[in-house]
Amino acid sequence: MKSRYLIVLVLSLLGSAVTAPLAASAQPQHLVLLHGLVRSATAMENLAEAASDAGYQVCNIDYPARQHPVGELARQHVLPAIMDCIGDSGEPVAFITHSIGGIIVRQLETMDPPFTFGRVVMLAPPNQGTPVVDKLKGSALFKWIGGPAGAQLGTNPDSLANRLGPTGLELGIIAGTVSINPLFSWLIPGNDDGVVGVEQTPLKGMNDYIRVSATHALMMFDDESIHQALYFLEHGQFDKPADEAR
Repeated sequence: MKSRYLIVLVLSLLGSAVTAPLAASAQPQHLVLLHGLVRSATAMENLAEAASDAGYQVCNIDYPARQHPVGELARQHVLPAIMDCIGDSGEPVAFITHSIGGIIVRQLETMDPPFTFGRVVMLAPPNQGTPVVDKLKGSALFKWIGGPAGAQLGTNPDSLANRLGPTGLELGIIAGTVSINPLFSWLIPGNDDGVVGVEQTPLKGMNDYIRVSATHALMMFDDESIHQALYFLEHGQFDKPADEAR
């Protein structure tokens, strides 16, 4: 009887030794949310709630998007905020971005940051710039609204959006196809979301791409966009029929 008890006790202790590290490693993955140019972290709260419900440890970063160029935003505002949020966990960091938030992630990628990138989803990113900037960046109104970072998002080869080059990230891009801004849409050839042309959203090196019936300003509130973003983070591809896969 005593020997049986000792065997059970030893097995129990061994089981604890095996399972404890697994439990410690099963921490929620950090997910950084980056808002767009004329928005704040408040605009990403729907996404933050959905991601938190899905088990992510969310870092909804607020940064002064209209006050500084992209490089300064990335180095002096976004990166320090990310590091404050994730600490020294050492786990890969996933991202969901809206609009210029995607350009900031591309800037971070060039900076060799002190964390490992997980999967990244960009909502309506001006990866090849937008004709809206080409046409309006010289106006006082645009300078007030877009600031230094907005002025960097033209479509010419020398614009930051184009100089950052291809990505090595595991990246999914969601483009919107509905515009509620006829003035800006008039400036953009082809289909657009009211700010960015659909054809300006892809990026060389991306892993998957999908279009949704959503407008630029409201994409981060759109149920389908949220579903697709979280699906990509989990599966590395979007939730679409096999015959539509890239």
